[in-house]
Amino acid sequence: MTRSSGHPGSGEGSQIRGRYSDGTPEYRPAVTDGYRRLKVRAAVYAAPPPRGAGIRLGVYQVQADCGPGAKEKNLARMDKAIATAKNFGVQLLAFPELFVPGYALGPEEARTAAELQDGPSLARAREAAGRNGMALVLPYAEKAQSPGGGFRYYDSVAVIDENGELLDSYRKTHLYGQQERDNWSPGNSEFPVHAVFGFPFGVLNCYECEFPEPARILALRGAKLIVGPTAADRYYRLPDGRRSTVPYPDIARLLLPAQAYFNNLFFAYANRCGYERRGEDEWHYRGNSIVCGPHGDVVVAAESEQDTLLVADCVPSRYGMTHPAPKYYYLRDRRPELYGRLVSNSARFLEIDPDAVDLETDFLAGGFVYPAGEERTD
Repeated sequence: MTRSSGHPGSGEGSQIRGRYSDGTPEYRPAVTDGYRRLKVRAAVYAAPPPRGAGIRLGVYQVQADCGPGAKEKNLARMDKAIATAKNFGVQLLAFPELFVPGYALGPEEARTAAELQDGPSLARAREAAGRNGMALVLPYAEKAQSPGGGFRYYDSVAVIDENGELLDSYRKTHLYGQQERDNWSPGNSEFPVHAVFGFPFGVLNCYECEFPEPARILALRGAKLIVGPTAADRYYRLPDGRRSTVPYPDIARLLLPAQAYFNNLFFAYANRCGYERRGEDEWHYRGNSIVCGPHGDVVVAAESEQDTLLVADCVPSRYGMTHPAPKYYYLRDRRPELYGRLVSNSARFLEIDPDAVDLETDFLAGGFVYPAGEERTD
């Protein structure tokens, strides 16, 4: 998602006596080199879960490349990550949003980087998955033929099984901010559930992890794990060019444990760390990769700046029920006949403007009509 950091490297702030004016430290080369050395954090049982009973999941948090030559460098990182993950018995390995080309793309860069589903990047990934017997969640930039001619471009996630078969090219449905709308068309997925090693899971892409509806659909379809590649950063740039004065909330700690709990499943977040630059702008990624358990617990989590491979065994049977009465819990106790308003095209919520809400505000005077999905074509 487009949350540019406005880090002083982008021209905002000056270096003062070894520190930036906003308080960001200037680390010695040995420290930054240490951040780029892959650390492994694991929460696993003595043996991987039996087929169908669970999955040994790997989440690869890394500062990847963007711009000219990025694909080859990032695919080389993919190969190394697969080799490392194999040493830990990982069965399903997930990468951050737009891992193959980099996230910080402009419209022309996005079109240049995009590939068809049968393009060289996915062909290489499929071969690696089949050769290593490891399923992959690999985000890339997709181009697809438009029914009206030309191409459409998507922020997509390739789901590749342990045999190297492409199960899905999931196209991001909920785009964040203007940059994503400039670059990509929104997908119209119905949130399918896939099985790798006999275990059911689904994917969401970055901003989508923050909505209750897609995760609930996946839970109702039988998913016991949701994997969410992301490009969540600490700050974003406001439309007038100023950097936001408040960092974006830490979704990994704020929302994902709740998503895992009320959907009774595991939820994994695969984020970038470090920096990514386009022109004078620089994104500072939060690096808050995490695996949450069905009780809203943190199974394993990464440090903010550290390149990290998380390894976690996701085994639902090793968790008890979320409620004391076993016949009653959130998914079973739903009353869908009451929820028609959720799919209404109009809403009564008040759209808040930048000014502070005062005591005279009439919250019922608002109203919003959801626009039809916008498609981008060339």
